[in-house]
Amino acid sequence: MRRPRLIAEQARHASGLLGRFVAFVMAHETFAVNKRAIDGLDVQLNDHILDVGCGPGRGLAVLAARASKGRVVGADPSALMTEIAVERNQGLVKAHRVDVVIARADALPFADNAFDKALCVHVVYFWENLDASLQEIARVLKPGGRFALVFRTNADEAAVRSFPSEVYRFRCIPEVIAALTESGFAIDITDDDGTEPMLMIASKHGRSRGVS
Repeated sequence: MRRPRLIAEQARHASGLLGRFVAFVMAHETFAVNKRAIDGLDVQLNDHILDVGCGPGRGLAVLAARASKGRVVGADPSALMTEIAVERNQGLVKAHRVDVVIARADALPFADNAFDKALCVHVVYFWENLDASLQEIARVLKPGGRFALVFRTNADEAAVRSFPSEVYRFRCIPEVIAALTESGFAIDITDDDGTEPMLMIASKHGRSRGVS
């Protein structure tokens, strides 16, 4: 069944009471795939980690538990989503172990080489400029930094039929690989068994400076 455009718009940028409902659904529907991305990052105790498009922030606590001596930041363009993420992780925020900021993927308010790891789950559909967003994520990652990207491709015919094309853009694998490569990433792992959504793990070119 094709999802109404109104619901799809809320997934892209949540607001109001309907946005809160969508956030609740997303927190449950996407947790398993967020965990899959986190597992792919091989998080270390001292890692500084950025969740781009963190949504309701359910994965932030998992990241904080694994990077117990590090720093976890969630970024999302929706003020409502960031509010919900702060509410969900209130104790960790008060303890200065988790931060949540309002930010687009193509305009991240962080210094160069600020993070050891980054992840982005079910968000690339909404980016107007894939290259600009990936280049910005590369900018804030340290040399050798690891990046986990999870998305449904245009080969997932059921997803393409279910979501309005005015809101969701399902990209092909070669397009994403080319954009990652152009942005300074080397592809480490790409699901090649037809699994949807697919997981890509990439590393920023350059030598790691070690554990932060």
